[in-house]
Amino acid sequence: MFIDRIKIFVHGGDGGNGCVSFRREAYVPRGGPNGGHGGKGGDVVIETSSNLYTLLDQKYHQHYIAKRGAHGKGKDMRGKDGPDVIVKVPVGTMVYDFETNELIADLTRDGEQLIIAKGGRGGLGNAAFATSVNRAPRHAQPGEKGQERWLRLELKLLADVGVIGLPNAGKSTLLSTVSAARPKIADYPFTTLNPNLGVAGYGKDKNLIMADIPGLIEGAHEGKGLGFQFLRHVERTSVLLHLVDISDGATMPPVEAFETINRELSLYEPDLSNKVQVVAGTKTDAMTSDDMLKELSAYCKKKRLKFFPISAATGAGVKEVMSCLGKAVEKNRKKDNINPP
Repeated sequence: MFIDRIKIFVHGGDGGNGCVSFRREAYVPRGGPNGGHGGKGGDVVIETSSNLYTLLDQKYHQHYIAKRGAHGKGKDMRGKDGPDVIVKVPVGTMVYDFETNELIADLTRDGEQLIIAKGGRGGLGNAAFATSVNRAPRHAQPGEKGQERWLRLELKLLADVGVIGLPNAGKSTLLSTVSAARPKIADYPFTTLNPNLGVAGYGKDKNLIMADIPGLIEGAHEGKGLGFQFLRHVERTSVLLHLVDISDGATMPPVEAFETINRELSLYEPDLSNKVQVVAGTKTDAMTSDDMLKELSAYCKKKRLKFFPISAATGAGVKEVMSCLGKAVEKNRKKDNINPP
């Protein structure tokens, strides 16, 4: 199950109370105060992990409450700090305050940590309040309350290549061909209801991460089809592979199909139109005429877009398009100083 948006509650542990105690030993006159301090409450920490690709864990565990610190004891014994609670999330998770909608953090590196709810400070024992005029204080400080808040977690998948196109353009078929991903494949629209990730090889011992972005149709930015719930995943990709069906069974002329998707991307987020795009005419094995192939090829040449006719079913042209994607991804990695997966 793919979950990319969830609401959770976090509560840092309360601090332990300080202790009121006095030294009482035989043959030790005027034993002074020796109440220890309370321990600090545990923090709630969000940590990213590259082994996770969904917020599914948070769907079934929405409350994260850290334990309080132990109370102080006599003989100047400080209470034990409460243990931290670690919330594991995928790389690419954005953390929002649920009440104010404020973006708190955008976690894009593996192993990145964020203290999202601090534990309360432990209270001071009575030994801390002894003075020259008050040598036997009979009061201690209570522990502070830990922070608590509601959060909204949103996941934007981190991928090198975002595979876009109208429903049934062949996105899932291509992903299953070039990677070990096994998305659902069928001959009807909206087969894929969730984004799929796959690690695809290109060249010798080189890999890139591809994400199949489902549900894009005309009006997607307004919520039509699967709506804009998956459009945000396109924002993280460095290169877009735009698949256009040029088979006899295509539901729309190729140029119209290409422009429809690009229009939805720009209406959702204008900066998406500036991303590098590679265009692939799919299902060439199901063509009886090359009219649509020539039409799309001429259009891409006019727009100075790299175009490849491919067939994921037979493998024709797949190696060439993957090589092109690999070069584009490597160029982006060098620019941003990103290490390959």
